[in-house]
Amino acid sequence: MTRIKFKVKASDRKELAARVRARTLPAEDVRRARMILMLADGESFTNIQIALNCNRSYITRWKRRFESIGPDGLYSQHTGRAPSPEAIKLEVKILARTQRKPSDGSTHWSTRKMANELGIDHMRVARVWRRARLKPHRIDHYILSDDPEFESKAADIIGLYMNPPQHAAVFCVDEKTAIQALDRLDPVLPMSPGRAERHGFEYYRHGTLSLYAALNTRTGEVFGKTAKRHTSEEFVAFLTEVVEQHSSRTEIHIIADNLSAHKTRRVQEFLSKHPKVKMHFTPTYSSWLNQVELWFGKIERDVIARGVFTSIPDLDRKLMRYIRHGNKNPKPIKWTYCDVTCRIRTGTTSTVTGH
Repeated sequence: MTRIKFKVKASDRKELAARVRARTLPAEDVRRARMILMLADGESFTNIQIALNCNRSYITRWKRRFESIGPDGLYSQHTGRAPSPEAIKLEVKILARTQRKPSDGSTHWSTRKMANELGIDHMRVARVWRRARLKPHRIDHYILSDDPEFESKAADIIGLYMNPPQHAAVFCVDEKTAIQALDRLDPVLPMSPGRAERHGFEYYRHGTLSLYAALNTRTGEVFGKTAKRHTSEEFVAFLTEVVEQHSSRTEIHIIADNLSAHKTRRVQEFLSKHPKVKMHFTPTYSSWLNQVELWFGKIERDVIARGVFTSIPDLDRKLMRYIRHGNKNPKPIKWTYCDVTCRIRTGTTSTVTGH
């Protein structure tokens, strides 16, 4: 008698093969996907029983489910039993205890420490924390701005991002100071399968360099300049180069932080000579409002952190090459911000921040 071939669509076969290769799916889901693929390859029930250690009713049941629903039918539909009142009480007890500090003087709980405290299994604690999205081992940091004019300054800067003046240029300006030109004494070992790139522990310092950057918020282009020192005179010279790129009739808005070098008499003289240039200072401890800080984080990851620089000129060359390459296909930052009134304030226990 001719055996009827079990047919599986190409798209379904591709999905089932991905499930078989997966390393995070439950083992039973992988087993069912493998069974369907074996049926599609013409394997007999006997061979499948031996390979997967199952019985014929198991194969028949999941084969029928696949034929009626497809790959989604291979997932278990058992909803599980409802939690008992005792289990709910225990979960509430675990969550309440997690909110308090451990009695042994340590700063946070671990699953085993909590399990020993309550006399339960540590995996039960882990499941409760996972459902509640609690991670006692982690900690986040924030900076509290004490500027009494935070709302008005923040609204001014965000307004320049969201609704900039027509026929005006908006630049986010700042400097990344003391960039070290580090040269590794030992050769860098390249990445290979199963092994990350490795740098020698010892290094040699060739000196430091400061990088001035002006991010055009409309186009995403960055104008950069390096300097040996970050003085007020260097800052004014950099602003002069930024202004010279535009017509004298163009209004230019400069967003900067509260560094002392940005507010000197020399800067005030520059502003008086260029009435079309307007300075907008971020609130205290709120330099994150300056979009160029995001770009500084990017160049730190891409060039500086793992870079090997044989000299100060080599560091200068690699920084400027990165800027020129990025300006060939610039992308403006898509800025989003929630209500400026929703922020952490002194003397409150609010956990909501607009930062």
